[in-house]
Parts: sequence; structure tokens; C-alpha cells
Amino acid sequence: MHNRQKKIAVINDFCGFGRCSVSVMLPVISALKIQCCALPTAIFSNHTGFQSFFSTDYTENMDAFIAEWVKLGLRFDSIVTGFLGSEKQVETVRRFFEFFKTDENTVIIDPVMGDDGRLYSTYPESLAKRMRALVPYADILIPNLTEACILTDTPYCERKTEAELTEIALKLSSMGPEKIVISGLECDGDIENFIYERGKASVIIKEHKAGPCRAGTGDVFTAIVAADTVNGKSLSDAVRHAASFVAKCLRRTAEMNIPETDGICIEELLTEIGE
Repeated sequence: MHNRQKKIAVINDFCGFGRCSVSVMLPVISALKIQCCALPTAIFSNHTGFQSFFSTDYTENMDAFIAEWVKLGLRFDSIVTGFLGSEKQVETVRRFFEFFKTDENTVIIDPVMGDDGRLYSTYPESLAKRMRALVPYADILIPNLTEACILTDTPYCERKTEAELTEIALKLSSMGPEKIVISGLECDGDIENFIYERGKASVIIKEHKAGPCRAGTGDVFTAIVAADTVNGKSLSDAVRHAASFVAKCLRRTAEMNIPETDGICIEELLTEIGE
């Protein structure tokens, strides 16, 4: 009786202020007419891009959380993972897949680990290595270039040729995923997203870069890709939609002179997300 509506399980941190992670993924997925069921990995007062923040690790509560969903007999059309705070959480997520991954649903992994060629300051190298254990579960893997390089032991540089991106995607696909999106590639004033699907020609989708990078853009991007694929769109169409909406939100955010730390003002445009 609980499975009469499409549902996406989102395993990610919750941020009270700063518009990122679950706090943006939930409204975006809901606006695309899918129920979002969130399993927190950590709870933050505001994201780590601020000078200070309060946080609570949720590791010890995750198994009990999952057990209640098992009791309810929940089924998910897609499972999306984001920020994980510990090696123990990697094992917890693997157990989640054992309970809820099926041949009918799609697992999307956004390996939130770093950017600009570096791991995030709060992210240990041992956890980055452990993240590779989740890659085989992914149907769609959505790393940025830094994360794709870390996962494949590829030297990082800001610009990669299409041939180099294809080589990285092939390495990632050999680990399990049939579909790869290397997101957020900066090139001559544009943001590019490189799409690899096993057995198909690669595709690059571009949007003009609108202002500085902001927290939460990757979460919004992944949420739209997840919801659109559940709703039957092709991966290329889903990425095109996600890139376009993020760019539109960035432009509106710049017009409103919102501080960079405060993320993108999706609230201004949520009613247009399905258009």
C-alpha cells in the first residue's frame, strides 16, 4: 500500500542552510512529481563552505532507519547516493542496496569527494579509496572530473580532451556502471557534461557558465537526472534538462546578488522545472 507512487531514495547529508544536498534534492524531485525518501548520512547546520558549522554524524542511526523501511516493504524506482561521511557508511549503503536494489530500479551514485583536483578538507583519503567499492552497484555514475580521476587513478588536469574523457569513462564503466556522466567541465566560458553510455557514441552537453560555482548545483543536477530517468527520459535528455535548469537558477541567483555561500535560489524557478 505504500508503493502506489513513484519513489526515489536519496542517501545524502541534510544541510539546514546553504541550499545543498537533501535540502535541494527533495524539493526538486517532488516538483518532478516523484516522492523523495531521504536517508541522512550527516546533519549540518550549514555546509562546510562557511567559516564554521555544526554537524552530527548519522552513521549509528542509519541501520535502524533502514530496518523501518524494510518493515514497511518500501520499493524504490531509483536509489541515489551523495555525500558519505565514513568508511562504515560505505558498508551501510552496500547493505541498503542488498535490501532495495532490484533489476527494475536504477542506482545513481554521485561520489561526492572533491573538486579542483583535491579532496574536500573533511574527506579522508582512506574513504576515497573505499568509495570504489560502491561503483560496481551504479547503473549511472555522476562524478565531476576530480572524482573521476580519483576513482581511476588518473592524473588530474583542468582540461581533458574528448579522447581522454572517453578513456576515463571506459575505466569507470569497466568497474560496473553502464552509464557515466562526467559533470561540470569548464571550457571557454561554458560548462560541459560528458555522457558515456556503453555501446553508444559519447555526447557532450554545453551550457554557458553563469557566475561562480556554488554549493548545491551538483545536487540539483543529480536530482533532475534521477527524476527524469524515472519518468522515462533518456540520459542525454535528462542531463540537458538538468544543465539548463541549473544554469537558469545560477543566472537568477546572480541577478538577486545572493552570497556565494548561500547556494542557488531554486525556489524562484521550481514552478518552471517541468517545462
